[in-house]
Amino acid sequence: MIRVTAPARLHFGLLSLPADGEDFWPDRHGEPVLPVRRFGGAGLMIENPALRLRVEPAADWSAAGPLADRALDFAHRFAATVTGGILAPQRLVIESAPPEHCGLGSGTQLGLAVGRALAVAASQPDLRAVELAPRVGRGLRSALGVHGFAHGGFLVESGKRAEQAVSTLAVRLPFPETWRVVVAVPPGEPGRHGDREREAFRQLRGRPVPACTTAALCRLLLLGLLPALIERDLDRFGEALYDFNARVGEAFAPVQGGTYASRGVAEVVAFVRRQGVRGVGQSSWGPAVFAILDDEERAGDLARRLRREVALGEAPVFVTRGCNHGAEVGE
Repeated sequence: MIRVTAPARLHFGLLSLPADGEDFWPDRHGEPVLPVRRFGGAGLMIENPALRLRVEPAADWSAAGPLADRALDFAHRFAATVTGGILAPQRLVIESAPPEHCGLGSGTQLGLAVGRALAVAASQPDLRAVELAPRVGRGLRSALGVHGFAHGGFLVESGKRAEQAVSTLAVRLPFPETWRVVVAVPPGEPGRHGDREREAFRQLRGRPVPACTTAALCRLLLLGLLPALIERDLDRFGEALYDFNARVGEAFAPVQGGTYASRGVAEVVAFVRRQGVRGVGQSSWGPAVFAILDDEERAGDLARRLRREVALGEAPVFVTRGCNHGAEVGE
């Protein structure tokens, strides 16, 4: 039996969505010399809600637990790439998983967990996450979840050149052990995925992120988020993170209807800011909202206030830590 435990992922925002046919960025003389990189971005791996998978030999391929159908599809994708096309059937059991399509990266973590377990079963344990990802159809745009599966921590990926299968990891930093993350998932429609996500990016190609927006996001990342994280300066980290995330949301407003995915998400963000918490925003397409606080006590207090004072119903609200290691594999 093979066990894989993988962290969840928060996506703080993409850096670049150039127009179709834009293959080079101009230098200071206006000459197109620098190959365009698409997507890129920043994010954080968090300990919970973790994905836990076990895999064992079986007479036939099967899967059980949450996301079972997706797990089985990933398994068939990976098995088709095994040299010689031979991999003994396996039974996959998903013991726990982040909720789907809410901004926690469950699809990528599930796909890579299945790929990692089957690679071990196929006597290919040394395959890296960036090699597994294309074999299970992940990392097509953002690669934060791919690199997070491998390394954990706070991550910056630099975006894809046209010929790349998976975007390059530019920065990986440990997240402070004492800081906490509050995650709330307001009720409402799930975040864009599948055909809706592909259509959203198709529309955005006609309205690309302006170069000045990408420049501002890079400034916030390099001169705001990264030094504040290294210096453990939560106030400056939080303010840079809020601004970064909101600017990305403004760029995506034509397809998601506003800076955030819904009125419910916007209300949660506004409530958290009124509590004096600076680092708050929407993860990926939402509806998950994250907030960064300096310790367990303050994080627990914010979670209680969200449950008590914001109309979240039975929606999940939880406190977790950053995860500074990649997925764990055992037998």
